[in-house]
Amino acid sequence: MIDKFNNVWYLIIFLIYFAGTGMYAYQTIFQTRKFCSKFEIDDTGFTMVRFAGAFMLGQFLMAVYILFIRRDGVVAAGSFFNLVFLTNLCVFLVNSYSILIDKTGIKAPEKSREGIIAPLIFSALSASLCYGLADKIYMY
Repeated sequence: MIDKFNNVWYLIIFLIYFAGTGMYAYQTIFQTRKFCSKFEIDDTGFTMVRFAGAFMLGQFLMAVYILFIRRDGVVAAGSFFNLVFLTNLCVFLVNSYSILIDKTGIKAPEKSREGIIAPLIFSALSASLCYGLADKIYMY
């Protein structure tokens, strides 16, 4: 399994990234009330929170497929890794604008910082995977 990721470092990054994505997917889909209470989102937002969670669930399931089922592992999976990175980068940029500039609907800015910090960390992790696995994920 380690040879699919060049070394143990990128396997660990992969596992940390997708464990985090899986955690957020679980919280947004199956513990929606608790998740929404944390960020002071009322019940009318549940559908959209689960909508966002479904995107994370898709990423998580694809990662499980790549890790355990796909014969070639990460080989030629560049489109997936690029989409993951761009999604995280877009979430970071949009949330930064929403929380720091627009501030519409922000009731507790100190709680909202997670909306900037988590996608920043996810962006860094996914960028490091794109860079470190470039020889495997991109077919030239």
